[in-house]
Amino acid sequence: MAGLSFEPDAGVSNKEANEAFKKGLNKIYGWYTGGFIAFVIVLAIAEQMGLSRGAIGIVFLLATVGLYAGIGIMSRTNDAAEYYVAGRRVPAIYNGMATGADWMSAASFIGMAGTLYLTGYGGLAFIMGWTGGYCLVALFLAPYLRKFGQFTIPDFLGARYEGNAARFVGILIAILVSFVYVVAQIYGVGLITARLSGLAFEVGIFVGLAGILVCSFMGGMRAVTWTQVAQYIILIVAYLIPVVWLSVKQTGVPIPQAIYGAQLEKVTAKEEKLIADPKEKEVIAFFKAQSDTLAAKLKDVPGALAADTAAAQAKVAELKAANAAPDAIAAAEKALAALPKDAEAAKKAWTAAKTAADGRARDLAGMPRHAQAYAGNPNGDEKAQKAFNDSRRNFLALVFCLMVGTAALPHILMRYYTTPSVKEARQSVTWSLFFIFLLYFTAPALAVLVKYEVFNVMVGTPFDQLPAWVGSWAKVDPTLLAVSDVNKDGIFQLGEMRIGGDIIVLATPEIAGLPYVISGLVAAGGLAAALSTADGLLLTIANALSHDLYYKMIDPNAPTARRVMISKALLLVVALAAAYVASLKIADILFLVSAAFSLAAAGFFPALVLGIFWKRASKWGAVLGMIAGVSITFYYMATTQVWMRGLFGVTGPVADYTWFGILPISAGVFGVPLGFAVIILVSLITPAPKQEIQELVEHVRYPNLNTTRA
Repeated sequence: MAGLSFEPDAGVSNKEANEAFKKGLNKIYGWYTGGFIAFVIVLAIAEQMGLSRGAIGIVFLLATVGLYAGIGIMSRTNDAAEYYVAGRRVPAIYNGMATGADWMSAASFIGMAGTLYLTGYGGLAFIMGWTGGYCLVALFLAPYLRKFGQFTIPDFLGARYEGNAARFVGILIAILVSFVYVVAQIYGVGLITARLSGLAFEVGIFVGLAGILVCSFMGGMRAVTWTQVAQYIILIVAYLIPVVWLSVKQTGVPIPQAIYGAQLEKVTAKEEKLIADPKEKEVIAFFKAQSDTLAAKLKDVPGALAADTAAAQAKVAELKAANAAPDAIAAAEKALAALPKDAEAAKKAWTAAKTAADGRARDLAGMPRHAQAYAGNPNGDEKAQKAFNDSRRNFLALVFCLMVGTAALPHILMRYYTTPSVKEARQSVTWSLFFIFLLYFTAPALAVLVKYEVFNVMVGTPFDQLPAWVGSWAKVDPTLLAVSDVNKDGIFQLGEMRIGGDIIVLATPEIAGLPYVISGLVAAGGLAAALSTADGLLLTIANALSHDLYYKMIDPNAPTARRVMISKALLLVVALAAAYVASLKIADILFLVSAAFSLAAAGFFPALVLGIFWKRASKWGAVLGMIAGVSITFYYMATTQVWMRGLFGVTGPVADYTWFGILPISAGVFGVPLGFAVIILVSLITPAPKQEIQELVEHVRYPNLNTTRA
């Protein structure tokens, strides 16, 4: 890449310059792809010659982060148009790849197949919602936003709704949505960096953060764009290789999507056997007894804690009096120290433990049957019918929130400001869908292939013969993977494993029996996915503060160099704050990401769609509609989601705050219609926008007008 430039030639027409620029990009990324494949082959050979796993992980980490940093340095700029919208000259296919990488977050790369593994059919809501959202982007938003020609979503809101009131609300929502989302990405960065380097999770977060900052800090959207193209190539290759290999291993067919149905039938048949297995029933009985014991303790927490403490103290005293082995005494003292400090802590710990035990005191380790559409039974008793209706309602609500949220995410919509024309904005949405489809079409097959492997290879294996990946991942984070011989028979049963969805993809190469270099490749792909999305999100926050707040509202005469400098400084501050929050492990990746979608859907979608398609939508309608949508969505999450309830001190029963049985992950289903209603009603009773604004809206709505480069 060193001899090539990301700049188009000067002194020629726009069309000729764009064509020459695109040819240059084809050459750059062609060499890059070939070099990357050669790099992986060399590492594979080195592994066969004795290169250690730790060294492979470090090489992948340093090489990929170094590559992204190099692109960031090559693309450094202080020019406002380059920094904010990459000079509006990114070809459609490359913008599609960059959007795909921007979109393929840690949740998509790491969490999607894991969610499908754990929830089966219910996980398809994420694929349907996230993919369907791009249809809304193509139909309702991308080309029209490109015609308006602003730099950011708050910028559009300020221009369309006549002033800083809508802009300021848009800034606040963009920061809220992007910060929640970026925390989830940095969590993924920490998880993968820890796996590659062997560092502690908290340290891994800040090491990975350095890779994020070098890209976005140096060159803004310009650097982020070309880095994201490189990251997409890595992540899609990394995702497909182990899935194809696992497919060949199980069926001999190298097209996992084609054998998905056949393997799902086998998994379904195995589920029936596991449900009837007496050994699995022993495990279920153990967790049921554990739940009953905890329930008894929760009836008299102070008394139970006092009894446990006395018993633990007596055990220590007994061992010391008998001159027991030091290890036994140390273990007893550790057990004593691990007891809750007071009744409140005991109640919290025992409640959480009972919930976990209840979840595992069910068939298939608490997982639903993979092919079962919804929980419950529409033809069963009242309880079964309610479960079915709630499950179906939540499935549809989640699809809705993810679709509308996708169409309103500011860091995604920003990408369509970077194309040379409205036509290429439309084309880039199509390319985005294609590049995203490659992964989303594969994730369901991956989940079924891994479940087949666990059901048929691991279950029934002696504990001392379990695959090495089980022990290695348990060391990375016991909350993600833990196994224990509950019924003491020395044989692994499905119910004896607690597994988090976040490791399914990362562990797939080891599950498939591939060389460790492929595990490093997959981890590098996951890192690319998390870094690419984090880059876009941090840039969205920094731009909202520097461009929309500082330049547009505080100092309109600020020179370009100062605006870019402020953006870079804010980028650093926000990144460090997000890394700190991620290190606290406050919630799982999937909830954080889904919360961002609901907030974006409720806050932005009504204002954007009505702003484009209804010229009567007024400033105060938009302002109040955005506030109402986000407020009701946030309120519902804060009163129904476990972690947020604790944060805001909500103590009443969850059922008292739940509406129609909707889960907090789909809170946007209330905010979106409220946002539309408020905007429409307030707009009808407040003065209409200025005539020039209405004429602009009319002009933008028709594709045959103003289709030349803006």
